[in-house]
Amino acid sequence: MNNDIERNMGDQPLQSIMDEKGLTPHDLVVASPKQITHKMVTRGRKGRRLTRKVQFKVLNALNAATETEYTLKEVFNY
Repeated sequence: MNNDIERNMGDQPLQSIMDEKGLTPHDLVVASPKQITHKMVTRGRKGRRLTRKVQFKVLNALNAATETEYTLKEVFNY
């Protein structure tokens, strides 16, 4: 019986949004209203599974950095 959770979800829409806007993980860390780390953003970009709480932190930082209102479904596909 194997109950392993798939942790690598592949490149996320977050990556293409950040590339399109010319943003780095540091830009999101600086813009974030809550404390996030560069590692959280990088893991989110590369498709490493994040908790729902961290997903919202990254989403809020992205929205603050881009002054746009993205939804969770637009940024993460899992």
